[in-house]
Amino acid sequence: AAPGMAPARQVLCLCVFLCVPLAHSQPIRYSVAEESESGSVVAHVAQDVGLEPAQLGAREARLVSEDSSQYFRLERSTGRLAIRDRIDREELCGQALTCT
Repeated sequence: AAPGMAPARQVLCLCVFLCVPLAHSQPIRYSVAEESESGSVVAHVAQDVGLEPAQLGAREARLVSEDSSQYFRLERSTGRLAIRDRIDREELCGQALTCT
């Protein structure tokens, strides 16, 4: 990070949409701290939406990106959302204050 920048600056905001009952149809947003390592767990998606991990597989849950980049991986057997590769904020967003 640049001098004077907060080390835990937020890098990405990830929205998760799953086919769950309408009561849970609001998007869930997760933030990832800059320079998080590959394999770092972002969230326990199944738990957050009230499903058992096995139900993610049964519902064929998957991650979809607008530009086919896969920065995250969804472990359907555990329900965990993890970072696939270290995310470089400057590469993604340059000097922009917010990076989504």
